[in-house]
Amino acid sequence: MASNLTPEYIAILRSMTGAQKLSVAFQMYWGARRLKAARLRQQHPDWREEQVQQRVKEIFMYAKM
Repeated sequence: MASNLTPEYIAILRSMTGAQKLSVAFQMYWGARRLKAARLRQQHPDWREEQVQQRVKEIFMYAKM
């Protein structure tokens, strides 16, 4: 991945505070969870929302796909 980083991107990262970087990381994490939930709903239209959320929790807790 490091080879894909442009000088401009590196400059942006360096200009960010620790709090900003943490905020971006949280946004990425919760966005990934929302995407996984959407995919599970598509794959399992018969599941209740509680089942979807439980499966998302398991996937992220145990790093399973």
